[in-house]
Amino acid sequence: MKSNSISHLLKSPPSPDVIEVRGWVRTKRTSKNVVFIAINDGSTIKNLQAVVDPREGAFKEADLAMVTTGAAVEVTGNLIPSQGSGQAVELKAKAVKVLGPADPETYPLQPKKHSFEFLREISHLRFRTNTFGAVFRVRHSMTFAIHSFFNERGFFNVHTPIITGSDCEGAGAMFRVSTLDPKSPPMNPDGTIDWSQDFFGKSTNLTVSGQLEAELAAMALGKVYTFGPTFRAENSNTSRHASEFWMIEPEVAFADLTDNMDLAEDFLKYLIEWALDKCADDLEFLSKRFEDEEKTKKQEERSEFNLLDKLRFVLDNKFVRITYTEAIDILKNSAPNKKKKFQYPVDRWGIDLQSEHERYLVERHFRKPTILTDYPKEIKAFYMRLNEDGKTVRAMDVLAPGIGEIIGGSQREERYDVLAEKIREAKIPDESVWWYLQIRKFGTAVHSGFGLGFERFLMFLTGIGNIRDVALFPRTPKSADF
Repeated sequence: MKSNSISHLLKSPPSPDVIEVRGWVRTKRTSKNVVFIAINDGSTIKNLQAVVDPREGAFKEADLAMVTTGAAVEVTGNLIPSQGSGQAVELKAKAVKVLGPADPETYPLQPKKHSFEFLREISHLRFRTNTFGAVFRVRHSMTFAIHSFFNERGFFNVHTPIITGSDCEGAGAMFRVSTLDPKSPPMNPDGTIDWSQDFFGKSTNLTVSGQLEAELAAMALGKVYTFGPTFRAENSNTSRHASEFWMIEPEVAFADLTDNMDLAEDFLKYLIEWALDKCADDLEFLSKRFEDEEKTKKQEERSEFNLLDKLRFVLDNKFVRITYTEAIDILKNSAPNKKKKFQYPVDRWGIDLQSEHERYLVERHFRKPTILTDYPKEIKAFYMRLNEDGKTVRAMDVLAPGIGEIIGGSQREERYDVLAEKIREAKIPDESVWWYLQIRKFGTAVHSGFGLGFERFLMFLTGIGNIRDVALFPRTPKSADF
């Protein structure tokens, strides 16, 4: 007999047909002579209630005793109108089979509230909770939506290398990839490691971005995007940083900064609309959870939006577009800055804006999502196109409520001489990016792109406050247990 998904059954009408359901027990309770079993199979946040009357059917007392929270079960019966509230149908059981018992004395996910810190210690089981089931169903749906968005617009998906000999960001915080003996690597006469004897014949690392390679593909295919893992070896333990995360990075030939901003705005709105349409049950649950979490915070720390209102705020508003210079003037003259309410005072042009500044612009000043452009060249990457003023670059940051920067991008520097000089200023070895520079000699063209950190976006979308809780098995400093 074919097993039915619970998400399908909860939308189905009652039927006399005998059906089979497999899943995991969330709860079991006994009322008089009837046993109620809440079953979840991961297909939906909602449970299917199975009603067992031991007097009607071939039920063994020993079998029912093994039906405990966490056990994997197979239940056969008829779908009937529900006698209780909360769902239209329930399963009148004819037989219950325990496929895999869960020892009630040691099973850690008993039906009560657990802290995220505790659940990270049992990451192999936390998917079975309502919160993490919802988060990872949303993550799946967003993965599909991302590919759908770009495919509908004629983009080609390219798989850029995970192992690289270049550092896209110039940050230097990269994970080395090597087969050399760490205890006695081959050495050059000057005392440095002889990387020419390594597997790839040079020093290599895990990539921090697929952007540079994607630009090359865009110079032939026109519109491309990458969606893959990236790695940063920063020793950071904040709630927003992980050592392994996924990035979505489109690159578009013949596109300037305005085109780039249009694409980014359309992209965010498409994903949010998809989520509200396709993930309604999970987002409704996560929204209620978010509201409960907010109630535990101090008044001044609470969000101005509930989760669903925040998403609609982005979806329903045209994004404001201003320059970094205009933003600095607004912030310098703002009440929080004058009253010294900002943790990081805005006192001069050229500072790197913090999340509190970005959120002020979005949530209080404009009350709309905002895109900042034309940042000082000193605080942005070498590949961003230099403006005519010689001081700023054609960068853009998309700011959203509750999080600040959510997308970062730029018009890329397509001029050979200018890019060569910026590479020298950044002290990037020529041998690591010669190919990136050379493409500017052969059919160069204006082009632009941006990056969206997938986990950062999922935090925004689900209201989850820590990046460790939107990744399957998060990789952070001193943490790679699963």
